[in-house]
Amino acid sequence: MMDVLTYLWEAPHYGLAGVVLSRGLALVYLVAFINVRNQFRPLLGERGLMPVPEFLARSTFATDPSLFHWQFSDRLVTAVAWGGMLLAAGVVVGCVEAAPVWLGIVWWLAIWGLYLSVVNVGQTFYAFGWESLLLEAGFYAAFLGNAALAPPGVILLCFRWLLFRVEFGAGMIKMRGDRCWRQLTCLDYHHETQPMPSPTSRWFHHLPPALHRLEVASNHLAQLVAPFALFLPQPLAGIAALVMILSQGYLMISGNYAWLNVTTLLLGFSAIPDSWFGVLGIGQAAAAEATPRWFAVLVAIVALMVVWLSRHPVRNLLGRRQLMNFSFNRYHLVNAYGAFGSVTRRRRELILEGTREPHPREGEWWPYEFKGKPGDPRRRPPQWAPYHLRLDWLMWFVPLSPSYGQGWLEALVQRLLDADPPTLALLENDPFAGEKPLLVRGRLVDYRFSTREEKRRSGVWWVGGASTPLFGPVALNRR
Repeated sequence: MMDVLTYLWEAPHYGLAGVVLSRGLALVYLVAFINVRNQFRPLLGERGLMPVPEFLARSTFATDPSLFHWQFSDRLVTAVAWGGMLLAAGVVVGCVEAAPVWLGIVWWLAIWGLYLSVVNVGQTFYAFGWESLLLEAGFYAAFLGNAALAPPGVILLCFRWLLFRVEFGAGMIKMRGDRCWRQLTCLDYHHETQPMPSPTSRWFHHLPPALHRLEVASNHLAQLVAPFALFLPQPLAGIAALVMILSQGYLMISGNYAWLNVTTLLLGFSAIPDSWFGVLGIGQAAAAEATPRWFAVLVAIVALMVVWLSRHPVRNLLGRRQLMNFSFNRYHLVNAYGAFGSVTRRRRELILEGTREPHPREGEWWPYEFKGKPGDPRRRPPQWAPYHLRLDWLMWFVPLSPSYGQGWLEALVQRLLDADPPTLALLENDPFAGEKPLLVRGRLVDYRFSTREEKRRSGVWWVGGASTPLFGPVALNRR
């Protein structure tokens, strides 16, 4: 019994787990703040597609905690982005491990607070589950201690509980959702119809059906069975973690899911003891200091808070109307997770086209090419994850329902008509080289991966099909 109680405050055999979690999550935060630096202004800035000042006018700090309630400007957002990048980089290079424990806590909470300020005003463009995932993981990272201390076992358990909710929540939403998950057939379609395919997605799509069944069965093992073993003694907990680490690695190479997979993969290291790193020739020095009493008390308070807040996601997992990627509080702590409860069988792309002709014929429209989403059939799907192309992702949702474009799609069209440089910087190619088009229209076009024969004969990665108008032609609104 005393060994168990000691583990709650000191886990001396998990020092490397603490290092991987701290530095790995900081690297993800670095990518996230780079994302803020590059995309926030055209999406959410003063002249963005969904301007934050308009959101702040109908919001309060109590409902959406953010330092931007104090003041907002594009310059301040840039300062927040650079501040977050510098703080995250400091963790990556080991500054926090060498710092006093109290400074490490403040350092990490500053990273978490800056990103919370961004997410809570980010509206649709920050309404992705991996935002809450990164915030929750970053909050726990603040209490891992430094290099002189063994990481608190109870914080490692918080990380495992987070991993459990991510994996088991995703597994349950699938079993309660699309029947193709129960029939093991969802991956007959998903590699082709996922939001943003990767360079390997076409290859995975053309795997034999038997291997697609094996993919789905392996996914169920990783999401519905392995999570329970995270709380068993070693080596069972470590084996379960390795199953989930490998599963997330597989997802990373078969699709572009921003930092969802790499963050989830990192969580798995909370169950990997130092001795397992020995096969790589990596060792860990024993902790040199005993855990300070004040730190142990603080960790206990954090653990009790997590237990109390867990009542909501537990009810959600057990309930019949399971919420997916839902935060029960404004600080994005102890959330509900899940993904792809249903799988689309048909890929439809929203293609935006412009023209400089006042009365264009069909051959006088030119498409805008996005950085990640499919467009040019001859272009191989690029690898972007763990970087997040927010506009490209939302463009995938619009063909599912035009309501997903409410609040930003009309503004995007107007920015294209105005040849707005920050907006055009979000795209891969502007067919008008910075000149203003006269008209812009949107079409929904069926896409499918080319067959092996089609690829060999014409070199195309995608084959376009039926096309239907969604809107337009639209001219610039000069009000």
